[in-house]
Amino acid sequence: MEDLFQGIDAWVSGHPGWTYVTVFLIAMGESMAVMGVVVPGVVSLVGAGALIATGAISFWPAFAAATAGAIAGDGLSYSLGRHYNQHIRKVWPFSRYPQQLESGVTFFARYGGWSVAFGRFAGPGRAIIPLVAGMLRMPPRRFYFANITSAAAQTIVFFLPGMVLGASLT
Repeated sequence: MEDLFQGIDAWVSGHPGWTYVTVFLIAMGESMAVMGVVVPGVVSLVGAGALIATGAISFWPAFAAATAGAIAGDGLSYSLGRHYNQHIRKVWPFSRYPQQLESGVTFFARYGGWSVAFGRFAGPGRAIIPLVAGMLRMPPRRFYFANITSAAAQTIVFFLPGMVLGASLT
């Protein structure tokens, strides 16, 4: 594990600017509908926390990149939901796997506006919630308030275990 971390640390040292772009893109991909199921965002953001603890990257730029990426990913999913509305049900993968979308609709129906904030911490289906919020016409102001505040909280929650891990490696 230390060898892997040293290899990543060497890349980060050689490409400091690209590290924050990478953190942004990982957080964005992890937050987007469909992509959020395949992008290993949690593991990568915990890794970013470890890099923060070792001093390889700085906390505030990494925090800003991860939070902005999560906001952008959820915002894009929300916009797609608002634009395509119920037509999303006819598009792959939802046409083939409707239960994924239906579980998001059920979660949204149960928690309403809070589902955006709660959903951010609800596992693989969490990337569907912003899409459903747009599809079911959640007001943009409510969506973006929940999106921004929960993205900041998520970044801290994901960074902390990595920071503890990184501190133990130094």
